[in-house]
Amino acid sequence: MSSPSSPERRGVALLGSTGSIGTQAIEVLAAHPERFRVVGLAAGRDGSKLAEQARQLRPAVVALAQADSFAGLDLPVDTEQAAGDEALVELATREDVDLVVVATGGVVSLRPVLAALRAGKVVATANKETLVAGGHLVMPEARRLAAGTSLQHMLSPLAWLRPIDSEHSAIWQCLVGESMSTVAALVLTGSGGPFLDATPDELATATVERALKHPTWTMGAKITIDSATLANKGLEVIEAHWLYDVDYDAIDVVIHPQSVVHSAVRFVDGSLKAQLGTPDMRLPIQYAMTYPDRRPSPAAAPDLIATARLDFRAPDTTRFPALRIARQAGIAGPRASAALIAADDVAVSRFLEGSLDFNGIPRLLEAAVERFGGGRDNDPDVEDLIALDAEVRAAYASGPIGGAA
Repeated sequence: MSSPSSPERRGVALLGSTGSIGTQAIEVLAAHPERFRVVGLAAGRDGSKLAEQARQLRPAVVALAQADSFAGLDLPVDTEQAAGDEALVELATREDVDLVVVATGGVVSLRPVLAALRAGKVVATANKETLVAGGHLVMPEARRLAAGTSLQHMLSPLAWLRPIDSEHSAIWQCLVGESMSTVAALVLTGSGGPFLDATPDELATATVERALKHPTWTMGAKITIDSATLANKGLEVIEAHWLYDVDYDAIDVVIHPQSVVHSAVRFVDGSLKAQLGTPDMRLPIQYAMTYPDRRPSPAAAPDLIATARLDFRAPDTTRFPALRIARQAGIAGPRASAALIAADDVAVSRFLEGSLDFNGIPRLLEAAVERFGGGRDNDPDVEDLIALDAEVRAAYASGPIGGAA
């Protein structure tokens, strides 16, 4: 097991290389060839883009969801091919891999995350299911690794399980050098999305085109819609609870339209420490890869003079109930939060395809949490979570929000 602060050139497995986070992670990796070597790349179905990345980075192995997706691809002749869910576990646990970057979506990523941690690998993750559905499983593994290191300044689970979200990266950076015993509250900021000042009538008739026009960030469609509903802030509240071992009543959400303050920490002495940056995901991606070091980045520093003002307001959970629903699901426990995130994926997909209205998204979330979030074992293992995920998706894939009879 290598040290999480090891300075030598590190082998990297990138899971989800063709998505928004994955492609930005490749920009960061390519900018620091002296620090990283790409060992493995994995994608879902975009074989042509994966092949292009393989020709650029020359990994030892590439993986796709289906073996037949390799047909006709122009891959380097010395690159191995792998396919299926098990391929992700194999990539994440290779002996020549030190760092696993998880840019995939879905609860299926829990298996490679757990396998990587158990194999002593550092994991940098943008996958929300890792903590929203599986925080009770992955954090004990990260704590075990932290307790086993001889580097006292690295005695933190975040040295091993590193968040890529800009909000959690900000909190992490604010906590460096601090004791958790001095923390009064975590403050997650959010832009408020494209409907920050929309009326109830405007929300009821919101179009996909309008919902995808985020005012400050350029992101994939799923997270952009989550930003519009504030569901992403609710998911981040749950992630913060697991990452920092903080009670839910000590996690606040503040709307900040300029997206310059990425989050903050309030301390018991009344101090508030914030991390500021431009809306550029390459910065939190790079911080997760290079921690505890800082390296030159393509992300520009914020210009406070040009920004001129920073505004803050409380979130409106009447117009945006997804934030309230998510917080309640987190408090209820892993089954409820796993049902929540599966339902959110279904609801956003249905909104994008036109079979669900914008306000139907939080209605579906609430129905799924109520229906699947309790009444059984609230300490689900990976197989339980995968089965629950499939059950929720089947119930709400089409038809009325009440789900299957």
